[in-house]
Amino acid sequence: MTIIFWTFIALSLLTVILFETGIWDFGYYAARSEQAEFLLTIMMELLTLAVIPLALKLFKLKNVHADLLRRKEEALGKWGILRLLMLEVPMLLNTLLYYAYANTTFGYMAIILCLTLFFVYPSKERCLSEVSEE
Repeated sequence: MTIIFWTFIALSLLTVILFETGIWDFGYYAARSEQAEFLLTIMMELLTLAVIPLALKLFKLKNVHADLLRRKEEALGKWGILRLLMLEVPMLLNTLLYYAYANTTFGYMAIILCLTLFFVYPSKERCLSEVSEE
């Protein structure tokens, strides 16, 4: 899970580097499609607002917690990867959309999602505590 955690952060940083160095065109879609930008902004705002609390509380949901206690490592892998992807896929999409549309809303959402990741960092201690009864 740690590999997934750092891979998406590295992909986001690579995206930033490619746009900031001019290899990819910054704001390419900014003036081309205002309706698409508006719809993408609304969609990503709703997605971001939905996944953050869900990802933070995922392991506390009754069914998920029972699965973690029953199947331990297997369930931790499944639910842990899902939780990371719930935060990291929108983070990467927001990063790409920020540079494609030059819209700071996408950038702020990517930053918020990145900061949220550190509340679910898959350390060994956290993983052991998630599969034990407390």
